[in-house]
Amino acid sequence: MRKKEKNGFPGGIHPTDGYDKALTMDIPVREFWPDQVTVLTEQSFGGKCGLQVKPNDQVKAGELIGVPEAFMAAPLHASVSGEILEVKEVSNQGRNILACIIQCKEKPHFETQTYEKEAVDISGLSREEIIAGIRDGGLTGMGGAGFPTHKKYETDKKIEAFLINAAECEPFLTCDYRLMLEYSWSVLNGVRLMLKGSGAETAYICMEDNKPEAAKVLQEALEAGRKSGAIGQQENIQITVLPTKYPQGGERQLIESVLKREVPMGGLPADVGVIVSNVGTAKAAADQILGGIPLIRRIVTVTGCVKNPGNYLVPIGTSAKELVELSGGVTVKNNRVIAGGPMTGPCVASDWDGESELFYVTKNTSGILILPDSQWEEQPCIRCEACTKVCPAGLAPYQIEFAYMEEDYDLCESLYASECIACGCCSYTCPAKRELSVRTRMARDVVKQRMRERAVKKS
Repeated sequence: MRKKEKNGFPGGIHPTDGYDKALTMDIPVREFWPDQVTVLTEQSFGGKCGLQVKPNDQVKAGELIGVPEAFMAAPLHASVSGEILEVKEVSNQGRNILACIIQCKEKPHFETQTYEKEAVDISGLSREEIIAGIRDGGLTGMGGAGFPTHKKYETDKKIEAFLINAAECEPFLTCDYRLMLEYSWSVLNGVRLMLKGSGAETAYICMEDNKPEAAKVLQEALEAGRKSGAIGQQENIQITVLPTKYPQGGERQLIESVLKREVPMGGLPADVGVIVSNVGTAKAAADQILGGIPLIRRIVTVTGCVKNPGNYLVPIGTSAKELVELSGGVTVKNNRVIAGGPMTGPCVASDWDGESELFYVTKNTSGILILPDSQWEEQPCIRCEACTKVCPAGLAPYQIEFAYMEEDYDLCESLYASECIACGCCSYTCPAKRELSVRTRMARDVVKQRMRERAVKKS
């Protein structure tokens, strides 16, 4: 593995000049309530919940409808008030997943609460109560794999630093940026709750320097809270602005950039005394613990080749097709539809006709991106090592790809394929247009499975 750089993290790229963010960053969030939602029992891969409802049942928004049946699962709640129409398997991004289809009978009305307007007193809440609230609210990571948030806090490791990931380094996405601008008090109060729940001494709200307005708004809120006395001296919260470089928001890369600590191979942030949570998760923590509203809505960026790009606050289970229609529809016939951002999001449709269903919004759906379809053929690797130079994990992706294609999994393991973060930098920079990111990620999964199997045998 390559020696890390002295400043920030190794590798990384600058995939755009900012035009992508400009499509939606200055457009206020619009609220949208569909006529029905399709709530998946797996809100993240492998995070299966057992449904507690059946057809014809009446449910209220925020009511518990699913209990975790797997390690990666968090409690599941009805995102709208209405009637359970069906419980059936639906196709979602190439997989059949059991889902609960709810007919929306009434639009929920959420009164603006104190925590959404100013800093509030949280001294009466214990760490245990905060962690329980995070668990019961069904909170997950909202910017990545959807890991259940409470599991990060149920650690026996001493946590010294708490990082809020507000980098939003993925091109085109601005949902977190708008969240910070329009829900700054909810975000700040959520950060305070999670800081207390983590047991850390300091919280760092981390964002890239292409979001100066968000940094300003949160800093002003922080200062106002301290001036009012609601935010005590013991609450050490800092706004940390980092250089714009992808993938600045990678968990390990963020820790390296802010704290100059390196998470050991196969380790977790807690191993170096750190917990990292997404800024959207912080807002959701405030909603649940201070407002009594579990994670049933999120902001989704709809952008790229659509008539009216924007950000939408929608209930979990909203149809991606409906959101594209709400944005005026696609503007290019030969297109690719991406669930999320262009670097890490899967392609869910090519040359989409606007008629067929795409997918359904989950807790970790950050965006719906329409790009012009680009045709190219893979060429033989020329051993330029461009992928090695940009890999933020310090790997040699072209070597891992070769080993994987030869099914030499021992070599994949010796090349540290297990440390791939699937950021896509290698594929982006490859002049031969190799599918390096896909194959390196697959090699990672094979190696990790082999490691798990060995661990089971030893035990």
